[in-house]
Amino acid sequence: MKKIAAALAAVLLAAPAFAALKTRVVDYKDGDVVLEGYAAWDDSFKGDRPGVLVVHDWLGQGPYAQKRAQMLAKLGYVAFALDMYGKGKFAKDHAEAAKMSGVFFSDRVAMRRRAALGLDELKKLPHVKTSELAAIGYCFGGTTVLELARMGADLRGVASFHGNLATPTPATDTPKAKIAVFQGGDDQMTLPALPAFEDEMRKVKADWELTTYGGAVHGFTVEELGTDASGGLAYNKEADERSWKALQDFFAEIFR
Repeated sequence: MKKIAAALAAVLLAAPAFAALKTRVVDYKDGDVVLEGYAAWDDSFKGDRPGVLVVHDWLGQGPYAQKRAQMLAKLGYVAFALDMYGKGKFAKDHAEAAKMSGVFFSDRVAMRRRAALGLDELKKLPHVKTSELAAIGYCFGGTTVLELARMGADLRGVASFHGNLATPTPATDTPKAKIAVFQGGDDQMTLPALPAFEDEMRKVKADWELTTYGGAVHGFTVEELGTDASGGLAYNKEADERSWKALQDFFAEIFR
C-alpha cells in the first residue's frame, strides 16, 4: 500500500510540470494551399520570451520536428514547427522526400515565401517576443533557414543542422541574422558545397560560425536513422548532443 501511495504521489508531483507544456496545431495558408504547423511552449516560464521557428527535414512536418519544438519549449522558448509541403503531406520514404523537397530546392523564391509565412505564424503565438526570433532547421530545413538569412529576414540568428549549403541565390547584403552551421565532418552530401558557402559568407561580411563533428555523416541528429554510417546517412549520439549544446550557447548569445 505504501508503494502505491508513493507512486501516486510521484505522479501528482510530476503532473504540474507535464501540464505546463502546451502544444497547438495551427492551420494557415500559402494561397490555396493549406499548411499545418505545430506550436509548443511551456507555461511554467512567465512572460514573453524569444520565439524559434523549426523547419523540418525532407520527410515533412512530423514527429521529429515536433520533438525539437517541444525540446525548445522546455528550454523556455516558444517554438513553431512550420509546414513546407501542405497539410497531411509526409513522405513515405526517401525517394518521395527527394521529390517533395526538390520542388523547393529548384524554386528558392517559393522556399523563401513559405518559410516566411511560417515565421509570420510564429509571431502570432502566445508569449512570443517578436523582437527576438530565431530559426533552426534540419537537412532540407537547414537549407531553408539559410535562405531566410540570405533574404534578410528579421531574425537574431539561424542554425542549420546538416543542411545543404549550396544556393543558386547567394546573399548580396549582410544578413541580419547571425548564422551557425553544424555539419558532419564526413558528410559527403553537403561538404562539397562548403568552400562556396564560406566564400559567400565572407563576401557579405556575415556573422557566421561553422562547427564540424568528426566521424559524423549526414543526418547525425536523427536517431531513427540508426548508427551504421557506411551508407553516408546515420545518427551520431555525440555529435547530436554536442550540437544541441552548441545551439543553446548560440541562443544565449543572440538573445543576451
